[in-house]
Amino acid sequence: MGPAAAVDEVRSHHALTAHEVLLLLDVDHLDGLTQEEAHRRLDVFGPNQLPEPRTAGPVLRFLRQLHSPLVYVLIVSGAVTVLLGQYVDASVIFAVVVVNAVVGFLQESKAEAALDSLRAMVHTEALVVRDGRRQSVASERLVPGDLVLVEAGARVPADLRLVVQAELEADESALTGESLPVAKDEVVLEPDTAVADRRNMLYAGTLVTSGTGTGVVVATGGDTELGEIHRLVGSAATLATPLTRKLATFSGWLTVVILGLAAVTFAVGVARGEAAADMFTAAVALAVGAIPEGLPAAVTITLAIGVGRMARRRAVIRRLPAVETLGGATVICSDKTGTLTENRMTVRELWTASQEVVLPEHGTAGAPSHRSDEALRWCLEVGANCNDSRLAEDGQGLGDPTETAMLVAARWFGVVPHGLPRVDALPFSSERQFMATLHRLPTGGEALMVKGAVERVLDLCAAELAADGTPHRIDRERVHAEAERLAGRGMRVLATAVAADPAPGVLGQMGRGDTVPGLAFAGLQAMLDPPRPTARDAVRSCRTAGLEVKMITGDHAATAEAIARRIGLLADGEPGAVLVGAELEAISDEDLPAAVERAAVFARVSPAQKLRLVEALQARHHVVAMTGDGVNDAPALKQADIGVAMGLGGTEAAKDAGDMVLLDDDFATIEAAVEEGRGVFDNLVKFIVWTLPTNMAEGMVLLVAILQGAVLPILPTQILWINMTTAVALGLMLAWEPKEPGIMERPPRDPRRSLLTAPVIVRTLLVSALLVIGTRLLFDYEIGIGTPVESARTVAVNLFVTVEAFYLFSCRSLNGPSWRAGAFSNRWLLVGVTVQAVGQLALTYLPAMNALFHTAPIGWESWLRILLVAALTSVVVALDKRRLRGRQL
Repeated sequence: MGPAAAVDEVRSHHALTAHEVLLLLDVDHLDGLTQEEAHRRLDVFGPNQLPEPRTAGPVLRFLRQLHSPLVYVLIVSGAVTVLLGQYVDASVIFAVVVVNAVVGFLQESKAEAALDSLRAMVHTEALVVRDGRRQSVASERLVPGDLVLVEAGARVPADLRLVVQAELEADESALTGESLPVAKDEVVLEPDTAVADRRNMLYAGTLVTSGTGTGVVVATGGDTELGEIHRLVGSAATLATPLTRKLATFSGWLTVVILGLAAVTFAVGVARGEAAADMFTAAVALAVGAIPEGLPAAVTITLAIGVGRMARRRAVIRRLPAVETLGGATVICSDKTGTLTENRMTVRELWTASQEVVLPEHGTAGAPSHRSDEALRWCLEVGANCNDSRLAEDGQGLGDPTETAMLVAARWFGVVPHGLPRVDALPFSSERQFMATLHRLPTGGEALMVKGAVERVLDLCAAELAADGTPHRIDRERVHAEAERLAGRGMRVLATAVAADPAPGVLGQMGRGDTVPGLAFAGLQAMLDPPRPTARDAVRSCRTAGLEVKMITGDHAATAEAIARRIGLLADGEPGAVLVGAELEAISDEDLPAAVERAAVFARVSPAQKLRLVEALQARHHVVAMTGDGVNDAPALKQADIGVAMGLGGTEAAKDAGDMVLLDDDFATIEAAVEEGRGVFDNLVKFIVWTLPTNMAEGMVLLVAILQGAVLPILPTQILWINMTTAVALGLMLAWEPKEPGIMERPPRDPRRSLLTAPVIVRTLLVSALLVIGTRLLFDYEIGIGTPVESARTVAVNLFVTVEAFYLFSCRSLNGPSWRAGAFSNRWLLVGVTVQAVGQLALTYLPAMNALFHTAPIGWESWLRILLVAALTSVVVALDKRRLRGRQL
């Protein structure tokens, strides 16, 4: 089998010995490839970079933004208004269309940017052996069979099978979700070993944190694990948001109704003997009047205001519809590390033969004394000195997170980190599973300190320390039971031991694993990444709001379950609530949605499994918000209805795939953003509930007049005045409405629930009927008492606007009385009403406006009648609210 066949057909390199892999790839373990062979393989396999995606061109992407029934009607209406000579109105209509298309065009580059950042992650220099010499080459020129040398701080340039290594550890959190560095070795593994457990492999895009090693390249470019994620990102569908889906349905319905009314108007008028040209003009006026031209602008502005409000709560929105989508979320799938937890290992319990000490999760003051317990003191001294990490001046850890946690715990008790001079050391290795150091004591003499895996350290110990510091017979079963208890709570447990004045050369003898004379077990240190202080309350708030919260992590099941119970995600004894990646793999696509619905915690999951989880929840009609920070999260972030990336600890790939970025990586910020999103959706519904009746009434007034063969009470130009001014001065002011009380105490809305619910349709028909009847009666009354037709039409126009203003205040609270919203809680609304009032006075009394819009001055008696009809309309709407008795519109 040649090198090409070895790469194409053999994917389980971790299940082969290093020698077998070298033979398959036809490479010498000392000299590496020749330059000639490397160039030949580069021609065969191609450069070591992720493939460029095929994307739509800019013209097609822009035209896609116009694909909406409502936009089609707006474009046609704008064209017709141009033919009718209404250039100002046509300009406004086309401006709305263009602005919304440009915004959508700019936002659609999200997926391409995510792929770009994934490609950028492998653009590094690599140290290789070719022709028997070490040399640096661009990572793009690596080929299968290259021998690559890595050391601490190096980013892995391709997928490598380790040949040799020394104390090598790698941070694979971005790829697998594993929160701690992974110790590597060269052992052969089972073929079905999960990526996160392949200790003999290094993967492209991960980071070497300690040690050195040499590996042979087994996959490059798109064939790497990173390339597999790249394909998943490209295959994940960019879903329409619930808002865009509802608006598309709403627009389609509205288009049919408007065109139907326009056709009826034209047909009836012609049948009654009216001129076809006049009826065509009237039909167009009806269509333009019935179209809510302000709706696209209202949606954009309302979402933009929501973006600002979320930014003040530490959430940055990258795509406008995501504001509303988060408010409609029914499930939040959250990463564990750094989102629900602090991403900071912390010692939580210290255990000695004489006592157990529980440390607080947060804070650094009020530590108890260790002076009365010598075993506890030595346990802390071992953690403080048998340690290769450091604490910076600001308290941040520099080095291994586990060692950093032990330094913080020691300092909390008043033990000085690295306070004892080090004489010699035996570094930690995956084979030994312990670290040993020799230190000089202030009183003279030396102390041997050991820390590591409980089983290995106990094997070395001949005794255990009592509280007074004297050695006693060690109770191994008791120590093991205590270690198992702590580990069962999801904590990482390390044992500590100490020996005074050990024999010369003791470090060299410890590698054999024999009991060390004089070495006494001091105690256990149990640590975990603690939950954020806000996590428990945030999870409770989400559940009160009817949102399901699910934890999806690459960490171990015991750790994930322990954190889930601490934050209230799992109740004690809750069955079937934790699924691991291997179990998910065995569940069929048909059974997966039900299984995912039941479980609350998912551990050791791969990128492909995260994608399956999101798709399974969406198959159950959930609106899914997915959080993530790693490269492995990018496909699921893109597939989710809203992807939430971490701003502090997140990779660029995750940020580019997400719709929202958390500036503080805190789950509580998601809960706050959900609250803001619900407020945004409420305000959009308020605008729709306000604009639908008024636009429909404008069309119906014309239709009724034509059906009656009567004089038009409102002219087409006057309808355009009403549409353009009220949409801006009145309707848009609802975008600044504050959130209503109890917004997070109600369940999320059903994603399948239409914008046009039965209560909304009833309210629309009711207010439309009141407007049509009121306008017709008041117009006929004015004509009946001898008012000129221009003045009567002015009364009708002012009645329309006044009723809209009164109804605007009613829409501030969709179901309750409007006074609950507070008179001055939305000052912009008061400004808008004032501006509209000034505009109506100008329309009524300025000669230039009279000439342009065919209006005329009216008397104070007419204003009283207008106010009376508007007040009666408000009373009827209030009674309709009372009838609903708290039902949501």
